[in-house]
Amino acid sequence: GIVWIATNWGKTSIWWMRIICNTRVEYRGLDKIPKGPLIVASKHQSAWETFALLQFFDQPLYILKRELTWLPLFGWYLLKAGMIGVNRSAGGRTLIDITKRAAEEIRRGRQLLIFPEGTRRAVGAPPDYKNGVSLIYGEAGVPCIPVALNSGLFWPRRTFLRYPGTIVIEFLDPIPAGLKRQEFTPRLQAAIEEATDRLVKAGREEQVRLIGFSAPVAASVRS
Repeated sequence: GIVWIATNWGKTSIWWMRIICNTRVEYRGLDKIPKGPLIVASKHQSAWETFALLQFFDQPLYILKRELTWLPLFGWYLLKAGMIGVNRSAGGRTLIDITKRAAEEIRRGRQLLIFPEGTRRAVGAPPDYKNGVSLIYGEAGVPCIPVALNSGLFWPRRTFLRYPGTIVIEFLDPIPAGLKRQEFTPRLQAAIEEATDRLVKAGREEQVRLIGFSAPVAASVRS
């Protein structure tokens, strides 16, 4: 099915990146991933983690643009895999409906893979966390595991360029179920951002050693 295809696409891409670009991958904290229903809240710097994260979960769930489900064959696979399509033009009612549907799927034993900022962010860009993940967390009543990474240094968004070095995806300490929203959201953001900053710093240092420079920072943080 689509999950198997996407998982193996990610593995194949990394294999080619290692051969062609000298880019390796390291996964940390795999022993911290709880079994059963779960929210996986990840930093999002690259298209790569969309596929790379799938291999660690037996019933993964994504919330994605409804238009993707209209694509021939691929869209059919998305629907068959039980992914949730979102009509972004429908307004606030959509968020309520998606929250309830996602929570129902999670309680059935699935693992929701979600990017709290909603879209890819350039390395170094200020964080921009949305309300969606906290709403689903409150409705589903399950733990949430934060995920930090530095993939944007090696597989940047909006370019075909790839860079050598080590992509690190790190699973952090799970946040238990049952926290209030005003406690959950800052805790999640702090965990992801602090660990991501650490991984990006180490990745930049490695790039300088390998090629003499590091991938550009986001325009919003250049000064």
